[in-house]
Amino acid sequence: MSKTATKPRTRRNGPTTSSRTSGSENGAKAGKTLSAYITERFDEFSRSQKDVARYIVDHLEEAAFQTAEELARRANTSSSTVVRFSQALGFDGYPELQQAAIEEYRHGAGGSPEAASSSGGLLFDFDHTEFEAALAADHANIESTVRGLSREQIDDCVRELATAQRVVIVAMDQMAFFASYLRHMLALLDIRAECVTQPRQESITRLGNTDENTLVVCFSAGRAHPLAVRAMKLARHRGARTIAISDATLSEVGEHAEHTLYWSSDSPSYTRSTTALLSLVQALSYAVYARDKGAFKDRIRAFKLK
Repeated sequence: MSKTATKPRTRRNGPTTSSRTSGSENGAKAGKTLSAYITERFDEFSRSQKDVARYIVDHLEEAAFQTAEELARRANTSSSTVVRFSQALGFDGYPELQQAAIEEYRHGAGGSPEAASSSGGLLFDFDHTEFEAALAADHANIESTVRGLSREQIDDCVRELATAQRVVIVAMDQMAFFASYLRHMLALLDIRAECVTQPRQESITRLGNTDENTLVVCFSAGRAHPLAVRAMKLARHRGARTIAISDATLSEVGEHAEHTLYWSSDSPSYTRSTTALLSLVQALSYAVYARDKGAFKDRIRAFKLK
C-alpha cells in the first residue's frame, strides 16, 4: 500500500521560476509518471495542495479530462489552489499538468487503481446513460479495490479483528454508517466493538482508554477528519494495534496505521461511490467468520432464524 512520502519538508509555497524548471525536468524528463512525481513530493505541499494531490493520484482519469474548476470541486478546494499546485510541480499551469495526466492515463499505469477503473465503460455500450455510467463505475471500483489489496494485508487485518480484546471503530461524517455496519457484523460473531463517530466528550473518553489491548479501526474518505488523525496518533503512542481503511493512497490516517486497506471511490455522480467500501466491510467480516466457522455456527444459525 502506498503511503505518504517522507522526504524532508521544504517551502510550502510555490517554487520560484528556476525551481519550476527543475521540477519539470526532474519529473517529466526523468521519465516519471505524474502520479509517481506527486507522491515523491507530497510532503512539500500545503494542506490544501495535498487535497489536490491525493485526488489526482487516486482519480487520474478525472484529472485527465476535467477542467480545473471541476477538479477543484471534486477535491473540495478552489480552482486557484489547483493552479498553484500545478505550478508547485513545475508546470506553467493546469493545462500542462492535465497533459501529463492524459499521457499517464493513455499509457495505463499497469495495475494501479486508476488504470483498473478505466475499464469501467466496457460494462455497457459506448453511448451509455448516466445511470449505466454510475453502475459501471461501481463495478470498476470493486475490481480496483481487489487489485489494490494483497493476501498478506487481508490476513493481517482479519487476524487483528478476530483476536482483539477491544475494538474501537473511528469514523466521522459520511463514514459513520460504515463504522456502525462493521460493529453490527462483528457483534453477530460476538466480537464487541465501540464506535466513535462524533467529536463529543464521550468519544474522547473512549479514545483516552486506548491501550495495548485495543484495536483501533479508522475509516476515512478524502481529507481525514482531525479526530480520526488524532485517534491514530494516540493509538500508536499507546501501543494499540491500528487499521486504516481509506480511499486515499496518500491518506493521513494511513500514514500512522500499521495496516492500511485501500478502497476505490471513483464516481461520475455528485458524491463518492461507497460500493467497494461496503463490499470490503462485508468481506472482512466473512473472513473473520471463516477462521473458525464451528465457533460461530450457533450464533449465525440463531441470527438466520430471526
